[in-house]
Amino acid sequence: MDRAEKRELVDTLNGVFKDTGVVVVAHYQGLTVSQLQTLRVQMKEAGGSVKVAKNRLVKLALQGTDAEHISDLFTGPTVIAYSADPVAAPKVASDFAKANDKFVILGGAMGATNLNPDGVKALATLPSLDELRAKLVGMIQTPATRIAGVVQAPAGQLARVFGAYAKKDEAA
Repeated sequence: MDRAEKRELVDTLNGVFKDTGVVVVAHYQGLTVSQLQTLRVQMKEAGGSVKVAKNRLVKLALQGTDAEHISDLFTGPTVIAYSADPVAAPKVASDFAKANDKFVILGGAMGATNLNPDGVKALATLPSLDELRAKLVGMIQTPATRIAGVVQAPAGQLARVFGAYAKKDEAA
């Protein structure tokens, strides 16, 4: 990598650290190329990305961002997983760590908030933004259907009462 490519990588990573919702840092030593490729595919499907970069360049990219406090995590062979959705990257990384013992989550950052490995796992248990949106729409629609049922019920009861009086008059 020449100097211009390094500068471009640092600028790109700096933009990533400023704009993403969450960053997860993990050790990947011992993983095969195909396993790392599987992680990348799973992360892409969830709306996130995985990046392997030199620790020195990542530390330079972290300067001046909210996630600057995680620079001490970058020792040894590290991989960065990030996503705009604060749940997507931790969920995929945690699931991948369960399946692969050599993938060890070190921590991460959600904006200015420092995340330890337990914090990343806690984020992974939360529902994603799409699931939350679906639940919210369902909660909004439920009262409307109940109101429609309540409004229709008196009309149906009135119709039954009128029908009963009509049958009573016919019988008499």
